[in-house]
Amino acid sequence: QVQLVESGGGLVQPGGSLRLSCAASGSIFSISTMGWYRQAPGKQRELVATITGGGSTNYADSVKGRFTISRDNAKNTLYLQMNSLKLEDTAVYYCNANGGIMNVRYEYWGQGSQVTVSS
Repeated sequence: QVQLVESGGGLVQPGGSLRLSCAASGSIFSISTMGWYRQAPGKQRELVATITGGGSTNYADSVKGRFTISRDNAKNTLYLQMNSLKLEDTAVYYCNANGGIMNVRYEYWGQGSQVTVSS
């Protein structure tokens, strides 16, 4: 069983910064594609950014140039540095791990961390 625990959310003013962390248990972290997703009230969950085990990254157009995803495989931890935050970045942010072992796919989600951007 894999557990993902997010931290670092909170209330920030527009233009401010926050860093989210996702601590993963288990031994699959280094081989997993890790990602951040978010869900705003009344909206569907959407991709924010992903990073493969090899370090390749992908970002939603809405966060390119403002958010940076990174991982520390030695610490089994995923990060999301969020700069120049906007009101529309307000959402619950979820950590995701997915991959495959012996042709068996797996996917895990964290419990979510609230990010509120407000003046």
